[in-house]
Amino acid sequence: MNDSTDITVPFAHAVIEAVRRVAADEIMPRYRSVVATRKDDGSLLTEADLASQRALVRALGAIEPVPVMGEEMAPEKQVRIFESAPRFWCVDPIDGTANFAAGIPYFAVSVALMENARPLFGTVYDPVADTAYYAVRGGGAWKDHRPLELAPEAPPLARAHAEVSLRRDTRALRGAIKNHRPYGKRRTSGSSTLSWCDLAQGRIDAMLHSGQKMWDYAAGSLILCEARGALCTIETDDFWSAPAWNRSVIAARSEKLLVEWRQWVRGHLASREPDSP
Repeated sequence: MNDSTDITVPFAHAVIEAVRRVAADEIMPRYRSVVATRKDDGSLLTEADLASQRALVRALGAIEPVPVMGEEMAPEKQVRIFESAPRFWCVDPIDGTANFAAGIPYFAVSVALMENARPLFGTVYDPVADTAYYAVRGGGAWKDHRPLELAPEAPPLARAHAEVSLRRDTRALRGAIKNHRPYGKRRTSGSSTLSWCDLAQGRIDAMLHSGQKMWDYAAGSLILCEARGALCTIETDDFWSAPAWNRSVIAARSEKLLVEWRQWVRGHLASREPDSP
């Protein structure tokens, strides 16, 4: 392949079916029966995560023979792939492991084909609902076989339903939201990749996240962009220029709502003392 125009319907179908098979073989048989352990960073890990990643490495390599960078790989291997391979697969074998381990039916598999640190193709598969979301850069977004395209209008921020996750160095922002809630409703779902898809289909109106890893945003951000949503980071208007390994997120169903959301977030950060180290 040379660019996104080479990502054909058969290619997309092959990737989605490979992800679906991995979920059926390695993830769902372990659902509600697996024991979770904690990684060094405090996040949860199960045998289903590891089995899914191993199977995805094999399956994706057979479709497009480039390196596969998975969440559960050693950090040094992830960095080596990122720095040496212009094109690679970026995989989250189970996004929402805490939900998965607790029996909460809100988790997904995320796969993106990356080129020069940007996604060419991405899919997020919900194995509980047997639903695949996917997008091609410059080619559109779909939920199964139905095109995803957001309406140009969205509710104002005061009536918006927002996904908010503030866990990294955002004490000032957490305080501002607690004391001056700007939106109508809030949720924290536990699966970044599915939240991107919910935004792309208008189930929620806005998103704020203090920092997502590449496998958290790679497929989902492309799906939102191709569904005509809008996004940036807390620090910069150009989402794609931000650091790839830990990227904050401000996103919305429409450009107008994004501007309102971004102004509120940055305004409240600027008016408060920086967080303590």
